Amino acid sequence: MKNPVIEINPDKVSGAPLFAGTRVPIKNLFDYLEAGDTLEDFLEGFPPVTREQAVAVLQMAEQSLVKEVGSH
Repeated sequence: MKNPVIEINPDKVSGAPLFAGTRVPIKNLFDYLEAGDTLEDFLEGFPPVTREQAVAVLQMAEQSLVKEVGSH
């Protein structure tokens, strides 16, 4: 099943997880947020990424974290 939000393709950006349909690494979103930038700043810097994609990635990260913490 193809993920509508995240794409991993060894032929694009060395196989880094990307926002689907773009060449923007998912890591860039977290780098922006870690640096104190807002989601708006990220979206302005990477126009190929939609708000829906960015929010979906953040929700996936949250669910993964909650699941991981909850299993301990």
